[in-house]
Amino acid sequence: MSASAIPNVLTIAGTDPSGGAGVLADLKAFSALGAFGCAVIAALTAQNTRAVTGVHTPPVEFLKLQIDTLFEDVRIDAVKLGMLGTADIVRTVADRLAHFKPAHVVLDPVMVAKSGDHLLAKSAVAMLKEALMPQAGMITPNLPEAGVLLEQRPPESVKEMYRAAERLREMLPISSERWVLLKGGHLPGNELVDLLFDGDRMIEMRAMRIDTPNTHGTGCTLSSAIAALLPQRTREFQPVAAAVRDAQNYLQGAIAAAGALKVGEGHGPVHHFYRLWRG
Repeated sequence: MSASAIPNVLTIAGTDPSGGAGVLADLKAFSALGAFGCAVIAALTAQNTRAVTGVHTPPVEFLKLQIDTLFEDVRIDAVKLGMLGTADIVRTVADRLAHFKPAHVVLDPVMVAKSGDHLLAKSAVAMLKEALMPQAGMITPNLPEAGVLLEQRPPESVKEMYRAAERLREMLPISSERWVLLKGGHLPGNELVDLLFDGDRMIEMRAMRIDTPNTHGTGCTLSSAIAALLPQRTREFQPVAAAVRDAQNYLQGAIAAAGALKVGEGHGPVHHFYRLWRG
């Protein structure tokens, strides 16, 4: 892709009918950050800002058909992976990515919704680690997800986050550039600390916590923003770190502006278009 081209970025994830998370949030983040969004539906949820009341997954044959049909026609510059739900879906997505080999793959290991509802079957975790993580250029777990992936309790301090990030990086291929973005939002305190680690460089990324209940879809939005920006930051010094910093700045603004929206009575969504909408 030339530096001036608008990137085509694909999300493979589940839907959230309330629009704050999943595929709909991904497409909003892509659009807000100058990428053309494509989507493959890996799961349908019955969901609002308070709860997930049902999950339906498509037959894996149709999931494969969605992916193959898209890639056979559209240049895909980056892929964001979100809610995949079952081991069969994880296996199918891993197989098709291995076939098409997109340049950038950002894996957000979605396991539990903001409401506490589980979105990834326990039987799928091993398949995620075995088949999908080795293909990801970046994984973006939060602390509970890191605990599941590492089969230990979640980190409870920044010091423990350092060791967790190191262990997560050990689960990725050593022979190529791969990154872990370990998100520290579950730690207490007014300052948020995320760690970006490639096996050599450990970069602390700090931000102030914003006091708001409107945080539905923050993980989806951040990973989508990174996927949208990676193809656009290739000529910058430390392009991955630049994409992550820009994505985090975008998300901070979206959280801060979330009060302008009135969507549901639970954890409301962030404001993906705060830079573009006026009012």
